[in-house]
Amino acid sequence: MKLIAIVIAVAVAFACSSSLSYSSVIRKHSDGKEKGRVVVGEQPLSKIAIHKTVAALRHSVSVKASPRLLGTKGEDTEWVEVRLRNAQPSEDDWVGVFSPAKFNESICEPEPGALDDGETPYLCTSPIKYKYANFSNLNYTNAGKTTLNFQLINQRADFSFALFTGGLDNPKLVAVSNHISFANPKAPLYPRLAQGKSWDIMTVTWTSGYSIDEAVPFVEWGWKGHTQVRSPAGTLTFSRGSMCGGPARTVGWRDPGFFHTSFLKDLWPNTVYTYRMGHILSNGSYVWSKLYSFKSSPYPGQESLQRVIIFGDMGKAERDGSNEYADYQPGSLNTTDRLIEDLDNYDIVFHIGDLPYANGYISQWDQFTAQVDPIQSAKPYMIASGNHERDWPNSGSFYDTNDSGGECGVLAETMYYVPAENRAKFWYETDYGMFHFCIADSEHDWREGSEQYKFIEKCLASADRQKQPWLIFVAHRVLGYSSNSWYGLEGSFEEPMGRESLQKLWQKYKVDIAFYGHVHNYERICPIYQNQCVNSEKSHYSGTVNGTIHVVVGGGGSHLSDFTTIDTFWSIYKDLDFGFVKMTAFNRSSLLFEYKKSSDGLVYDSFTISRDYRDVLACVHDGCEPTTLAA
Repeated sequence: MKLIAIVIAVAVAFACSSSLSYSSVIRKHSDGKEKGRVVVGEQPLSKIAIHKTVAALRHSVSVKASPRLLGTKGEDTEWVEVRLRNAQPSEDDWVGVFSPAKFNESICEPEPGALDDGETPYLCTSPIKYKYANFSNLNYTNAGKTTLNFQLINQRADFSFALFTGGLDNPKLVAVSNHISFANPKAPLYPRLAQGKSWDIMTVTWTSGYSIDEAVPFVEWGWKGHTQVRSPAGTLTFSRGSMCGGPARTVGWRDPGFFHTSFLKDLWPNTVYTYRMGHILSNGSYVWSKLYSFKSSPYPGQESLQRVIIFGDMGKAERDGSNEYADYQPGSLNTTDRLIEDLDNYDIVFHIGDLPYANGYISQWDQFTAQVDPIQSAKPYMIASGNHERDWPNSGSFYDTNDSGGECGVLAETMYYVPAENRAKFWYETDYGMFHFCIADSEHDWREGSEQYKFIEKCLASADRQKQPWLIFVAHRVLGYSSNSWYGLEGSFEEPMGRESLQKLWQKYKVDIAFYGHVHNYERICPIYQNQCVNSEKSHYSGTVNGTIHVVVGGGGSHLSDFTTIDTFWSIYKDLDFGFVKMTAFNRSSLLFEYKKSSDGLVYDSFTISRDYRDVLACVHDGCEPTTLAA
């Protein structure tokens, strides 16, 4: 109640303000989190006070992991059995998975703001995942033995398993297992497709352990069943010094490996291509990935069946049950699995911010790319920048919060390709057949006069509505309308200053639908302009585009956000559940919109749009071209 009182007091005191300082104050709590240590939705690894670890090794305790060698048949994911024996078991015993295996050799970076007492911590690197010892056997405290099963992915280093007592707050290291590793820990993995700067370019970005001094990266690709060609790849990485703060540069740091991007050019439209990533080693031998395939994009304006998936705020979860004691991303795997099951029934994906919620624990980005690998290796996986990717004080982000855990955009900008002029400014446009997408970066200034505002207007104006009738605006934060509880407390039902500058652009260029994440639920708003519904229909829209439909689709998987109890008359459909949106363009005159729950894949909200080109050209309020009478 104290937090609510503070927010209300601030909102009242600044009711007429539109300054950045006001938005900064409110955004301290913008995704439902206090700045305390133990709150709902906290990154599970942050619960571990790893710096407080003391060595208390016991001869009476053993930890054994098997098999010792993983991926002998090229697998990039394996299950490992860990057997514990402990003569003095307790309920708060837990097992951490560490990689590299010699975790006590890591370099200790001082925590920002911490007092230097002259003592170096025994441990200063977080595990990549953990489980309590009694996770699968509640009799552990009586029997003194148990078996745990962990699912590991290839992450460019070996692994060990450490048993701690004393809980997460006062960990005491009592035993360490043998080391295990993948057959080739440096193997090329987790390809991420994305559209290039023109419709006939597909980019492939992947992760490996090979620097350019060790191996030359490339992609071998071509028409399915035909002669393959090779395209070179560029290589990027980043260092601890690239991080803006902790935990990304302290307990959450882990060597990220290398990221390679290749541009597959001059593609034919709607054509199936196969591809695989390769590295030529210095001795002349080759290392290959698995074989993958994708279907190239349609020509801009091409009239064919085109299907788009949109969601935000998915996060990652562990299939072996690790880390999830905070119920951090409860719907993440449901959404992932539903999209994998339906892989043949859509063409492109837009994940509009807040990807893994790594929050500075860098190993979690590997886990995320592995989780969505079946999707992003087969479909263009276009992302937007969210607060948990970008925001950090004094780093140039619009919001002065620490939501990225010190990543300050570096991981998203390096690990994923987007066709932006400057990936540090994460706004871009992309075409998919009859769709034209304008992707904004809500973590940078979008207000009138800003660099991004100029981009947004140019992007919207560039749409050829005769050939690409479906004009879509996307941003992570809600720059339009939302009935979320904290927006209700502010009385704005949007991000502060969200739609002030942008609504005249949406109206002028007749944007069909605007999508947002950040708020972890689903909500559809009526076609609206200046807080007024301009169409009373709810399931079918036809004729002139009088206003933009706003949709919040932030229920990809992270803990859900409550709706306000205030009656928001412009809200057509609300759902406090996990889900995603699918848009199907049948032709230039007919669009189907569907909201599906991740739990069952069924449609819970839908509408259609039918119209002709003349309806897009029609004059509307604040959206008319200048006219003159003939002499």
